[in-house]
Amino acid sequence: MNKIYLSVLFLLIVFSVNSQSQSDKILKENKFNNPIFAGDYPDPSLLRDGKDYYVVHSSFDYYPGLLIWHSTDLMNWEPVTNALHKYVGAVWAPDLIKYNNKYYIYFPANNTNFVVTADSINGPWSEPVDLKIGNIDPGHVTDDKGNRFLYFSNGGYVALSKDGLSVTSELKHVYDGWKIPREWSIECFCMEGPKLFKRGEYYYLTVAEGGTAGPATSHMVISARSKSPLGPWENSPHNPVVRTNSSSETWWSKGHSTVFEDANGKWWMIFHGYENGYYNLGRQTLLQPVEWTKDGWYKIPNGIETDKPIAKPEGKRLPEFSLSDNFNGTSLKPQWKFYNGVENSRFKVANNSLTIQGKGDGVGNSSPLVVVPGGHSYSAEVEMEIEGDATGGLVLFYDKQYYSGILADQNNILANLRGWQFPTEKDTHKRKVFLKLKNIKNTVDMFYSIDGKDWKKIENSVEVSGYNHNVLSGFLGLRIGLCSIGKGSVTFKNFVYKAL
Repeated sequence: MNKIYLSVLFLLIVFSVNSQSQSDKILKENKFNNPIFAGDYPDPSLLRDGKDYYVVHSSFDYYPGLLIWHSTDLMNWEPVTNALHKYVGAVWAPDLIKYNNKYYIYFPANNTNFVVTADSINGPWSEPVDLKIGNIDPGHVTDDKGNRFLYFSNGGYVALSKDGLSVTSELKHVYDGWKIPREWSIECFCMEGPKLFKRGEYYYLTVAEGGTAGPATSHMVISARSKSPLGPWENSPHNPVVRTNSSSETWWSKGHSTVFEDANGKWWMIFHGYENGYYNLGRQTLLQPVEWTKDGWYKIPNGIETDKPIAKPEGKRLPEFSLSDNFNGTSLKPQWKFYNGVENSRFKVANNSLTIQGKGDGVGNSSPLVVVPGGHSYSAEVEMEIEGDATGGLVLFYDKQYYSGILADQNNILANLRGWQFPTEKDTHKRKVFLKLKNIKNTVDMFYSIDGKDWKKIENSVEVSGYNHNVLSGFLGLRIGLCSIGKGSVTFKNFVYKAL
């Protein structure tokens, strides 16, 4: 009897484990967890073009700017091309739209607003055209006759020419936003990010309020509607449509939303938020479904939470994209950015390597080449060869004042801890060396190797959670940077990024 009992018990345990495994598989296949863009991807603007989705984000002082991403399922994304190559200043919240089979990106920079255009989403994209009007966060809309307008964060709009390349009216203020209760903890009223679309007889205006950082409960999504794209606007009874209610939540300061219909007739909202405990990743891109009420308002369905698994949208999955790069070909992959503008004469991609001429006397003024990491833990490694009196480095870079990492000159390994730089391992190599960073939940260890196999950890590590906007301002996130400093050049090979 005992043997029979044990056999039955064993079978029940196996069945239970297999059932749980199958349940986990179904959950993984049919649901997703936010974010859909992990890392510093703020102010998302989404365009659906048939069954294809395209997203562009704020690119700030990282150039080439306005990187366009493509997806067919809203889950898996691949970089397409950069739409901005000429340096015009720090690029803030853009708006990607299609009008009469032509693509436009409107964006603010350097106290004015610009537009770039293309006949194909893949480019080539035009040089930026200065619209010669201030304000920030342009949002494009057309009326039923094809007249074009541009809204701004102050609740005003201007008329545009038919080609969308010039402003044809004075700014008219038509929207004051939604009044935030004074007892709420917010950073500021700070209305921003107007995005507009039409559904049925109504135009819908979606804005952000409350401040993009500050307290966890600051940012929020506000909705209004009108039967004219020019107002008057009626605020939604469901405002705020999305808001972080407590600092115990995973996602903080949720806002800056684009609302859209997918290729299968379902409606979604793409927006950004900071992750609790990982502010230094920047504002990450999030996705949630929305539903329509009988009286014509959109809202978040009951039971949907940004922090919890959500049913996936339908669509064809693209191949998985990797940040790793062996520098094949003759041009940089679109995910790479130079801080503070591109100098094409300064770098060359050839023979599976990237050579960057040295610049400046330190990391901050060397205009490092950066890429956006995602996730809580990862490693990055690269092979380097030093020419002349240059110094090469692999760093975590916030801006020209705040960074940390590991560097090498002709013979020595150097540590850089928040700008304090010093030799930490002397006479380790002869111009060729491998460097590695390992970031485990904001604690960063640093390594070097002579052959890329036998890694030696240096004495110095750094804690990087403080590299964020609430501490340093700038609206940025921490990025992985390749540095070429001083007189000479650094050749990089086999950049390898791994999520841990």
